[in-house]
Amino acid sequence: MDITKTRTIHALLSRLIVAVVMVTGVGCTSTPARNPLPLELTNQAVVPGVPEARFWGDEWPKFALERFDTFTENDFQRYFEGIYNQPHSYLAVSGGGANGAFGAGLLVGWTQTGTRPDFTMVTGISTGALTAPFAFLGPDYDDQLKKVYTTTSTNMIVKRRNPLVTPFGDAMVDTGPLRALITTYISTDIIEAVAREHKKGRRLFIGTANLDAGRSVIWNMGAIAASDYPRKVELIHDVLQASSAIPVAFPPVVIPVEANGQSFDEMHVDGGTGSQVFVYPAAVDWKLITNKLKVQGTPKVYVIRNSFLDPDYRGVRRSIFPIGIRTINSLIRTQGIGDLYQIYTLCVRDGNEFNLAYIPSDFSEQPSEGFDPVYMSKLFDLGHRMALAGYPWQKVPPGFRATAPHD
Repeated sequence: MDITKTRTIHALLSRLIVAVVMVTGVGCTSTPARNPLPLELTNQAVVPGVPEARFWGDEWPKFALERFDTFTENDFQRYFEGIYNQPHSYLAVSGGGANGAFGAGLLVGWTQTGTRPDFTMVTGISTGALTAPFAFLGPDYDDQLKKVYTTTSTNMIVKRRNPLVTPFGDAMVDTGPLRALITTYISTDIIEAVAREHKKGRRLFIGTANLDAGRSVIWNMGAIAASDYPRKVELIHDVLQASSAIPVAFPPVVIPVEANGQSFDEMHVDGGTGSQVFVYPAAVDWKLITNKLKVQGTPKVYVIRNSFLDPDYRGVRRSIFPIGIRTINSLIRTQGIGDLYQIYTLCVRDGNEFNLAYIPSDFSEQPSEGFDPVYMSKLFDLGHRMALAGYPWQKVPPGFRATAPHD
């Protein structure tokens, strides 16, 4: 099976999984007992001591709505001192696995042009969740960002599970190496820096999918980092790992919560299950927010889609795995385009400027494994070069006609 023909991380890992099943692995797998949250308590569950740790990806959280209804101008100045009466720029980084190297290179090159803004808000999903903290903290962390996306290999992300016991487990591979990677790069120093920026009013949001509820969840990483929750470091690592946990391929992440004074748990997986990229829920009145914060000028939204958006023709062998892999890839591509259309629509509705970057279709390098450092370095260099040349940010999603055609 030729892994070099695949361009997205889901396909790459799918083929890796097939290889794992075909050979004898090491280790074993088990699934610990769960205490899932009952349906009737779904909207009452909280992370102990961090009531604003997360919210549904399709709602305006009640605590935020109440704040914007009740805060005085002095309140906004005090709690959002770093972003009040300032221009706003928002960055959304998508999933894409190894293709996240493109976005990393783009950000580093953007820094070197001297035009990269200090982002008011950064959001990330899947591989974008690993990029987001560094992008949020700014150019001082470009070296770490580059290292993550140019030196990581597949064995630093996953390891084999015994194929004889895999059908009785919760995933095809073990992501212990990924957890170690997250722990190394997202250190307590990084978390403390995120907390400091959060206190100025800036926001870092990471998306996961609550598999029990079947809904997207947005995690407020700054609120967690700035809290006194004793497990906050572990929780931040949990969220970052969950955001990248491709269902079936990677193990889900079980996160403890409380409701009615009792302890339960929630199962979270790859945020790409709900969306490939996001800025804020459609239910949010963003104009109200920008008015209350007295935002100067037009807010700018920058979306980095770590993927190819153009359709690619490929003859598919009539076999279950090629058919399944090709179908998943097609769904991911079209879902990602749909997310871009939603973000663009919100920008038009709310008066934000839309800017889109994605991997050009003429990049023809092929990876030799799921996370190929050579491939990732070349993709990083591409993003870097394009940024230095002045990246041509697209002002509308692909295939969108901004104005009616002339007769």
